Amino acid sequence: MDSLADFHAEMRACRRCLDAGFSIAPGAVFSSGAARRVMLIGQAPGITEAQVKRPFNAGSGRRLFQWLGEAGWDEDTFRAEQYMTAVTKCYPGKSANGKGDRVPSKTEQALCRPFLEREIALVSPRLLILVGGLAIKLIYPAATRLEAIIGTAVYFPPSAMIGALQVDWATAVTLTGADLPSFLEMGVGDGRFVVPLPHPSGASLWPNKPENRQRIAQAVGILSHLSVVIVQQNRTKIT
Repeated sequence: MDSLADFHAEMRACRRCLDAGFSIAPGAVFSSGAARRVMLIGQAPGITEAQVKRPFNAGSGRRLFQWLGEAGWDEDTFRAEQYMTAVTKCYPGKSANGKGDRVPSKTEQALCRPFLEREIALVSPRLLILVGGLAIKLIYPAATRLEAIIGTAVYFPPSAMIGALQVDWATAVTLTGADLPSFLEMGVGDGRFVVPLPHPSGASLWPNKPENRQRIAQAVGILSHLSVVIVQQNRTKIT
């Protein structure tokens, strides 16, 4: 298997989307911390992220780290310890109408997918935080609505993890914040938790609705509990 250092050098050198004719700013944006028990996956880097090569560096990062801070992770610690990446690694450029950044095409997502799958295989995180619709659809069915899943978590036992991003939903366990403590007390194995979050961009109005703020608060509560169990206690197995 690749070493992370070799793999990261390969990602940084990638020009697949550029060679395919897409107007991207080449140069993979990601960060790899020391602990890597958590992997946060966003949509794609923005222009400031591409300039400084740091995920969630601008306004959306401020809102994201407000949520993570409420869950017990301060920004510096999270960046130093955990892994941050995106569905596609390079800045896709502005949208055609000039308002906001362009959403990476399905072709670009497919070209970058092997990198994401290898990241997950190499890091083997206990918790995936999926930020925004594009990242959420990596695991959840395409028709899934944010209202139905924000404020919940899913636990996939090892037998359900067919591949890095292929899962068997038949054996998955969907959890609310109220369910989580008793579920953990049962003693689960070396599976993986998945927690979805809405995109934190200021352009998105979804997080501003009162009922959705409540859903986000529930998601933060779940992350708060998992941050203690998975990260702060640095367990390799939940007992």
